[in-house]
Amino acid sequence: MKLLRFGPKGFEKPGIVAPDGSLRDLSGHVEDIAGKTLLPAQLEALAGLDLESLPTIDSGARIGPCVGRVGKFICIGLNYADHAAETGAELPAEPVVFNKWTSAICGPNDDIEIPRDSRSTDWEVELGVVIGTPGRYIDEADAMNHVAGYCVINDVSEREFQLERSGTWDKGKGCDTFGPLGPWLVTADEISDPGNLGMWLEVDDHRYQNGSTSTMVFGVAHLLAYLSRFMSLQTGDVISTGTPPGVGMGQNPKVYLRPGQTMRLGIEGLGEQCQRTVQA
Repeated sequence: MKLLRFGPKGFEKPGIVAPDGSLRDLSGHVEDIAGKTLLPAQLEALAGLDLESLPTIDSGARIGPCVGRVGKFICIGLNYADHAAETGAELPAEPVVFNKWTSAICGPNDDIEIPRDSRSTDWEVELGVVIGTPGRYIDEADAMNHVAGYCVINDVSEREFQLERSGTWDKGKGCDTFGPLGPWLVTADEISDPGNLGMWLEVDDHRYQNGSTSTMVFGVAHLLAYLSRFMSLQTGDVISTGTPPGVGMGQNPKVYLRPGQTMRLGIEGLGEQCQRTVQA
């Protein structure tokens, strides 16, 4: 299934993509694409619905972030061997973990705000993993049973804030609008191998990133097992798993975003995002 949320910011309703490509309203069946809706039993119930009988969503409706009420927005850094090489960083011995604040979450086509005093706002197309069944001290062999689905994430980053302002990476990662999710939450049964998905990102029609999840250093199952040693993974948590090469910081000379540009990005089987950059 491809699940979505639509409507004005803060008032999104649940929806689903029908076989004919139309968007259908799930409000009569679930409150939101969040919480218990992401558990296996509820997803199974949704899979049994007659989608053609559901109300059609207006084609002009805003598409919101594909998951609501996210508890944790966890990110993994330097998780692609070719991206680590372009930044001059050594491959990490263990996953590099940081956070985006949940206030960074926005819709897949919402405007991206360039923060005040920013000179180095960058892009990163990433595979997002959404937790369904919660767990702690998860065995790697069982880890994929905890996945509700996958989505596209643009891990927008302010490099000066991240790397030159002292402290942790978080201050350059969690600015408002720096976490577009969606358009769809694609349930795990539709993605046979999350470790072999093509992914790309363009700025003003120039393709900067053109990679694959196959170059991940740590795969999805390993990441879930690893993270669950340090925290419980809860239903609706989102994990952003790293980016392939082609970020602005890796260009020679470096290229960063400015107001008035357009980003397009996507991952095989998970849909596309399109964002305009504006000044905060």
